[in-house]
Amino acid sequence: MGTAAGLSLKYRILFTLLVTALVWAHLIWDHFNGGVPTHYLLQSEDLPGISNWWGGLTLPLATFLLLFWIHRYLSTGNEQKANESRKKSFLRFIRALVFGIFISVLFTMGSPAPGYMMLLAILISFFVPLYRPEYLLGFILGMSYTFGANLPIMVGLILLLLFLFTYKIIRYGFLHLISNLRIK
Repeated sequence: MGTAAGLSLKYRILFTLLVTALVWAHLIWDHFNGGVPTHYLLQSEDLPGISNWWGGLTLPLATFLLLFWIHRYLSTGNEQKANESRKKSFLRFIRALVFGIFISVLFTMGSPAPGYMMLLAILISFFVPLYRPEYLLGFILGMSYTFGANLPIMVGLILLLLFLFTYKIIRYGFLHLISNLRIK
């Protein structure tokens, strides 16, 4: 993949261009088929709305920045470790992509399951470092067709902080407490 351990610049650019082409194709299709939707915070038209047009800029930018973050994360090991890390990173991305797609599909069906799925993700983040950038990228891309790009980016960033806090702070405190109880 180019660099000794990370993702090559060529791969990051090509993937970003693919995402850019898909988001702009979707925006153009929306434009000529009823208009580009605006999504409102908390689904209330009394609150500020965010047009999907912004996604033509924010989704490619978020994609490139997250791929850079993944590249930096993968660039810390040797070549053999990097190949294994790339595979794991790709699987994390796919899991999050499928999770985002499921949330989107269930939401459009009117199911209450997406709320429970989010709570389950928070619980899982106690055991699994869901704050990694490949999870965020998959989640955003999986939900962007249904919700536009901006709401998944905002929700994803909030979840990333929550997952980071859960895994690094709450989990550490819990494990520290357990180890102190074992010593006594």
